Formats: sequence, structure tokens, C-alpha cells
Amino acid sequence: MSSDQYNSKKQLEVTTLGGGCFWCLEAIFTDLKGVEKVISGYSGGHVNNPTYEQVCSKTTGHAEVVQVTFDPGVIGYGELLKIFFSIHDPTTPDRQGADVGPQYRSVIFYHDESQKETAERVIAELTAEKIWVDPIVTRVEPLQEFFVAEEYHQEYFKRNPYQGYCQVVIAPKVTKFRKSFAEKLRT
Repeated sequence: MSSDQYNSKKQLEVTTLGGGCFWCLEAIFTDLKGVEKVISGYSGGHVNNPTYEQVCSKTTGHAEVVQVTFDPGVIGYGELLKIFFSIHDPTTPDRQGADVGPQYRSVIFYHDESQKETAERVIAELTAEKIWVDPIVTRVEPLQEFFVAEEYHQEYFKRNPYQGYCQVVIAPKVTKFRKSFAEKLRT
């Protein structure tokens, strides 16, 4: 079978995750084997096609999220969620480090009942393992709509590695992730 035939036959899945700044999540998920595409955007609010400025005003109800398209034959949904929980603090409502507001909440927007069940199972497993002192506050909600963020937010870390936020916040997270999940990285 040629690679073109394989690519046309593989069944891709999509998940939508919010765990603080979408720049951080995008930088990490882009590095994973089996991830085909990562798009930064907004979900979970009540305004159609919100702008970054509107979302930052904390009045639209949206979370900064990434929509991850992946090949479950290479990386499973449960694996993606375990990585998701390892790269952000799921115990702080509406906050990730210095980033504060509802747009930074920890949330899994499931696309179908199977994703919902897997998300709830992973949260229950992590809760039982008592990895964090505080309880996990990650919301599990059905995806209603996903709005793609402005172009300048896409591949932000890759295109702006020397920007202050990228050097101080994103780069250390990416470095820690790469050490912890070296076997899951693209070559």
C-alpha cells in the first residue's frame, strides 16, 4: 500500500482542549507523533466569532482552546488527555499561573459520547492517584462551536520564540514536556 493510499484511509479524530493560554498548548501538541494539526481558537462562549480582545474582556464566556486533529492509530485520545493534564494545572479555576480569567479555564470540549466517557474516566483515574493536593476542576462539556483565532495566534511559539512570554512561560513548559514524553515526540 502506498503512503497516499494509507493517508486517505486513516481515520482522524478531533478534540478541543482548554488549559490556559492556547499558545502553550499548541506548542506542545504540535510536537506529538500522530497529531496532524493543531489550531488555536475559542469555544464555550455566547458570542459568535469573538475576537481575541473580546475574549480577553472576560465577557464572552469563551475559553482559549486548541483543536487537535490526531490519528488514534498512533496516539489515543486517552493518551492525549493524560498529556493535557500533565502540561497545565487542572486544579485552579479560571487560572494558569499569572494568566487569570475564565478564558484560561481547564476544559475538555468533547465531540461525542465516547470522548466524554474517556475524559470522565481519565479524571477519575487521576483523582484516585492523588497527583494534586487540590481537586481537579476541569470541566467536561459538549463542544457547541469552535471559532478559529486570528492568524497571528497560529503557530505563535514557533514564529515568535524570542518574544518575552514565549521565553519565560512557553519555552520552559515545552522543554519539560519534551523530557517527560521523549518517546511520543515527532522525529
